[in-house]
Amino acid sequence: MRFRAHDTFFIRKGWLYKGMKNVVRDKTVFMGDNGNPMDILGIGANMVKSLRYWLQAAGLTIEPPQGKKYQTLTPFGEIVYENDRYIEEIGTLWLLHYKLATNEPDATAWYYFFNEFNRNEFNQDDFVKQLNAYILLNGSEVSERSLDDDFNCIINTYVPRIKSNPGRVHPESNIDCPLGELSLVDIVNKKAKTYKKSVPKIDSIHPLVILAVIADQANGEKQITISSIQNDKCNAGKVFNLDVITLTSLLNKLEIMRYIKVVRTAGLDYIDIEREIDFLGCVREYYCAINR
Repeated sequence: MRFRAHDTFFIRKGWLYKGMKNVVRDKTVFMGDNGNPMDILGIGANMVKSLRYWLQAAGLTIEPPQGKKYQTLTPFGEIVYENDRYIEEIGTLWLLHYKLATNEPDATAWYYFFNEFNRNEFNQDDFVKQLNAYILLNGSEVSERSLDDDFNCIINTYVPRIKSNPGRVHPESNIDCPLGELSLVDIVNKKAKTYKKSVPKIDSIHPLVILAVIADQANGEKQITISSIQNDKCNAGKVFNLDVITLTSLLNKLEIMRYIKVVRTAGLDYIDIEREIDFLGCVREYYCAINR
């Protein structure tokens, strides 16, 4: 479990590209072997630390667990850098969000929020109390301040500042997190600081992004029940806040594209994945599809 590793900084627009670009140029850029990382990246010391964390938490880079520290792009990071290095495609944002929301070891609060926390409407106290109970149940202990900071960072990640503070934020400000475009969290009551999880617009999710998640969670299985896609931790329904109607529509689109077969029986609906394809294969096909 890991908390507050972001140092209170959420992902800024342009950060992930800047990080990947410099890791490709120099795998020790964050360690300062060949110059001051603050000068190279053009951000402050705490932001350097935060960006180093976010690149790994979002599955774009990896560092060796032992020995000399350096960063390299993951296979997923290589595909993103090759096809959408400026993080302009909505599908890239969904894939980054999936990586983040399923990364229990490094982004525990994000994993908990999307997979374990079942309240649709909530405030900070609701989340922090339940997350703290989850941590204690797993034999750990974390300061409440760290959990408060994680909650605030989650809100800043998914709620654009133009919504939370419209009078103080210029519409073209680049301070927002790009994941705010996914519309996964919304404000219920600004004064009471209550929020809700939102079902995203179906047109914002490419069917191949959903298939990437399903294939990743299937662990090689070709037959998966629709209820497990909807309800299992780390699967599409949980991490993308999908209701049954939205999920069904996306599965129907995949069936039309001949990637899956939807089978409806008495009491057990499931899909058959009809192609030999894994997570990375789906990601590659997504970029091929949008570039056609």
